[in-house]
Amino acid sequence: MEKGMDTMKYANMLGYSDVEPYEVVKVISDKTIEIRAMDSKALPWKRDFHPGGFFGHTSNQSEQKWDITSNEDNPVFRIRLGKKGWKNAGGSRFQLADEPRKFYDFNF
Repeated sequence: MEKGMDTMKYANMLGYSDVEPYEVVKVISDKTIEIRAMDSKALPWKRDFHPGGFFGHTSNQSEQKWDITSNEDNPVFRIRLGKKGWKNAGGSRFQLADEPRKFYDFNF
């Protein structure tokens, strides 16, 4: 495990290149936890966009900023730790973390 689960408060869902923030709601066991999606709102930042290719390229997408907040109205569900890491019932992958993380890949 990445660290002790008691210190990890967030579980970030890993898409192909996007990342979505979730918060740990309850630890069921050392291999099962309940999580809930967090709300995220884009904050202003200067996007360095270059036209070309299929649509274009954002060269500074690592500088994007997000306001990430808890929302108790979002549904709670379980993820489980297996040989290939943390996953939900649908197979989406999660990574436990000390901080919530949101990333949108503008170049995909």
